[in-house]
Amino acid sequence: MLESLLYIDGEWRHAAGGRSYPVHNPATGEVVARAAHAAVEDLDLALAAAARGFETWRRVSPYDRSAVIRKAVDLIRERRDDIAALLTMEQGKTLAEAKGELGVCLANLEWMAEEATRGYGRVLASRTPDVRQHLVKQPIGPVAAFSPWNFPAQTPGRKIGGALAAGCSVILKPAEETPLTAAAIVRAFHDAGLPKGVLNLVHGVPGEISTRLIRSPVIRKISFTGSTAVGKQLLALAAEGVKRATMELGGHSPVVVFDDADPVGAAHMAVAAKSRNAGQVCTSPTRFFIQRGIYEAFRDAFAARARDLRIGPGDDPASQMGPLANARRITTIEAMIADAVGRGARLLAGGSRIDRPGYFFEMTVLENVPADALAKVEEPFGPLALLEPFDSFEEVVAAANDTPYGLAAYAVTNLASRATAMAEAFEAGVIAINNYSVSTPASPLGGVKESGYGFEGGAEGLDAYLITKSIMHRMEGLQ
Repeated sequence: MLESLLYIDGEWRHAAGGRSYPVHNPATGEVVARAAHAAVEDLDLALAAAARGFETWRRVSPYDRSAVIRKAVDLIRERRDDIAALLTMEQGKTLAEAKGELGVCLANLEWMAEEATRGYGRVLASRTPDVRQHLVKQPIGPVAAFSPWNFPAQTPGRKIGGALAAGCSVILKPAEETPLTAAAIVRAFHDAGLPKGVLNLVHGVPGEISTRLIRSPVIRKISFTGSTAVGKQLLALAAEGVKRATMELGGHSPVVVFDDADPVGAAHMAVAAKSRNAGQVCTSPTRFFIQRGIYEAFRDAFAARARDLRIGPGDDPASQMGPLANARRITTIEAMIADAVGRGARLLAGGSRIDRPGYFFEMTVLENVPADALAKVEEPFGPLALLEPFDSFEEVVAAANDTPYGLAAYAVTNLASRATAMAEAFEAGVIAINNYSVSTPASPLGGVKESGYGFEGGAEGLDAYLITKSIMHRMEGLQ
């Protein structure tokens, strides 16, 4: 059986007291590995290591930091097939998606390797001839990074890349469900020659780890990707020490399909986007608003394609959608469907758990879901799509923005005027028109409202780990 150890101060180690917990394969429910369960002693060792590692790494030139990141990228690329197999085994997504996720992880790390040399300050115009004024950027300090189970390579890669490029040290806490992929990423940095203490890996009970790390005076920055509810708890802890935070939280993404679009083509593209990682994506399209003139054609094509999806184990090349990551997701989706149907929604496709080992669930499509249904109020985070018609632009803008979330939003139209107007009207941090890709290494990813604040990716992803110093230098009398 595989074993996932802690990585502290440049060494792989068992947890103090030898505690561990099981890791399951979502496609079978079987235990496939055990992960070391960090104790308080382990967390304190990691904090001390991160403090020492920061003092070492901050003095390494940005060009040399870049070289280490690039070497780790080369190692991950060499091991890509093996890491993808681990990712599919512990998370469930198809092998094709796992390889694609690793490709995104590599692209983000490569971007940050380049961006490491671009932490620019600037010179300010002086008001008096004997004063020079300028700004400098410096690494903020040790970072506590918390990554979710839905993207166990891509999300740690973003956090590690930005922090290391800026000159910060990191303690990474991956989700309990997916420690193996994170460990493989960390191992590549270890093998690339990253100094001791600069990158540390711990796993165990989320609440215990986050409280210990965030309350420590060592940690100066928090980066979290996960649910809004947990994000609020971590923000409260961060506020105690007035610590900066990047929060990429939940979403409930609207899709607006206008009547100038091809309804069948738009529906097929939408199902492909919705079925990605079985809908377990913070930017997953969920609330579909289709202009009434093409509503029935879109609805029927969407439901038919959803029913035809081949759902199976991620390591089966024929599978188009894998299982949900854990049993909790099935319970949540079942409750949302029952609540919506009980309130008058119509079930168009799916709606049931698939009778086989593992956590498989049908792609489910509902229409006419009332505004007070759970599925409308809370993020489904699963293979659940909500369809409804609209008539006017003003009506659909109000409906699309009628949520506390504001992460991603999508529109489908062939008219430039509609595309521009909708992009301006959406209350979301990332927007895509006629496609479902909202993030590249060069673009920042972040939300508004209760979807969080701060950015990962792009130049903003480096700046998130830097502080700005303003220096005013009087020249008179200097030697």
